[in-house]
Amino acid sequence: MKKTPKSQADLPPIRVRREPPTIAEAVSAAQDLADDVDQQVEIAAGLIGLPPDEVRPHVLSAERKPEPRFERAPERVLSAGTPSRAPRTVIVERRTRAPVVVERRGRPPFDGRR
Repeated sequence: MKKTPKSQADLPPIRVRREPPTIAEAVSAAQDLADDVDQQVEIAAGLIGLPPDEVRPHVLSAERKPEPRFERAPERVLSAGTPSRAPRTVIVERRTRAPVVVERRGRPPFDGRR
């Protein structure tokens, strides 16, 4: 038996649950958004909903994230321009993908039986 699809009127209203971020999450977000400690305190306090005086010790004791290593910048190649056309810029980006492993199985050996 197939179930009949319910209409939107039959469904209960959607309930959205709101949870404020933890102190660690707010401090991490503040560190990503600002370099100044005072600004980080204000951002984290605003995200959590606590006064800045309570958040400041957590921001000061939080370990600073290391700067991300930048991958090789895309290469820019300028093509030669002609009098009727300006040179064009071509950007070459290299993407690396995880290797795909495909296991190949052959046919079982023929033993003469069906």
